[in-house]
Amino acid sequence: MPPSDVAPTVVAIFGPTASGKTALAEATADRMAAEVISADSMQVYRGVPILTNQPERATALVAVWPLDHEASVAEYQTLAHGAIDAAMAVGRTPVVVGGTGLYLRAALAELDLPPAPPPGLRERWERSYDEDGPVTTHALLAKRDPEAARAVHPNDRRRVVRALELHELGTSLVAASRRLWTDETRTPTQIYGLDLPAEMLAARIEARTRDMFTRGVEEEVEQALAGSISSTASQIIGLREVAELSREEAAEAINLRTRQYAAYQRKWMRRIPSLRVLDAEGQDAGRIADQIVSTLDS
Repeated sequence: MPPSDVAPTVVAIFGPTASGKTALAEATADRMAAEVISADSMQVYRGVPILTNQPERATALVAVWPLDHEASVAEYQTLAHGAIDAAMAVGRTPVVVGGTGLYLRAALAELDLPPAPPPGLRERWERSYDEDGPVTTHALLAKRDPEAARAVHPNDRRRVVRALELHELGTSLVAASRRLWTDETRTPTQIYGLDLPAEMLAARIEARTRDMFTRGVEEEVEQALAGSISSTASQIIGLREVAELSREEAAEAINLRTRQYAAYQRKWMRRIPSLRVLDAEGQDAGRIADQIVSTLDS
């Protein structure tokens, strides 16, 4: 299908990992004068294209930071807004695609984000959580930010640590969450979410993991870990597993972590305002892209 003359409203595509977001974004871009922009917190890193499943096609905000760079949502937001504005300035439709909910929201909205934590702050609270335990650390959060404590389970290490970190930076996890779940965007935006059965998604995840090893992910990880790795880059799924486990054990661990992450992404998707759900079961990227283009003016 030749590119259409659809006006450059922002198109956003979200969904769990391995749901086919990248193929859909590229197929959608082929049907319009469009620029694909990534909203993935791990694809921003260079040196790990296999591990982070980076697209072969040129995509904005993929492989922009070295592995020793400490990423922040605020810094990403600045880059994403610049990429979106640059595309629209020349009449191209920004197609923002990714599975990192916070990055997607930051790309589409004008979030009042706290500054990046100073070096060592997050690590200090992580050590406190691990040494003092969930109950004690959560009790400390309840004393400092009662509203945030009521919103976070003691066993949710990541969010308890984040809440304490934000309190120390002069803000609150609850305030940030309220800003997150509005339907306000910087420019007119239509958001689409890919949905498919959990068992199908699990099969795709396993197939992708097998393909990673076939393509040489072990050598990629060895080279990556030969240099410095930031605390944010160290969260890439598979980085430590590939380095520290046998191939079979690493594949099993990666599949488990990826399925858990996909479940988390699906929760995010249910909370995105004005999202249009697209059934990805039994449909190729082209057919779904046709649906997107046909609904842009509706």
